[in-house]
Amino acid sequence: MTSKRTDSDSTDGTNRSRSSFARDDRAIEGLLIRLVIALVVGVAALAIMLNMLGGIGSVGDTEVTVKIADDDQVIDADATGNDAKVDVYAMDENGNNVSDATIVATADSAQLDGVLDKPTGDDNHAVLDFDGSQSLRADQDMGTIQLEVIPPSDSNYIDEQPNPSIRVVSR
Repeated sequence: MTSKRTDSDSTDGTNRSRSSFARDDRAIEGLLIRLVIALVVGVAALAIMLNMLGGIGSVGDTEVTVKIADDDQVIDADATGNDAKVDVYAMDENGNNVSDATIVATADSAQLDGVLDKPTGDDNHAVLDFDGSQSLRADQDMGTIQLEVIPPSDSNYIDEQPNPSIRVVSR
């Protein structure tokens, strides 16, 4: 069997490397796999770049948190009246007051009847009155109530970082 190939069709590559692009007779041989590889590499590079930029956050967002009055971080499990009131303040990350926010208290490891929420008003201050709605399970000596800040809707405040919690103790 004799091959009918000419010198220009040889596969040794020497002739092909000297020929011009216009005389390349390979057509689209291997083009599809090259496009797929380029697409995969491009998508991977884009994902890495977006991941690096994802940690920056939105421009202008300011973290807001709850500040608890120093003597109110611990309450009794069966406290009522003034003993069950906790003074909380809404502050931004720079220590500035945040007015018209809402402080929300929810059960964590301590029990709480429902959800307690209070607006801060113009003075960034709210009083959470638990009044006996806090309790502990029978096998607990201490638990926590979690606090969250809902910032004003017309502001650039966000609450993504953990806030301090109120400790409930059994004495």
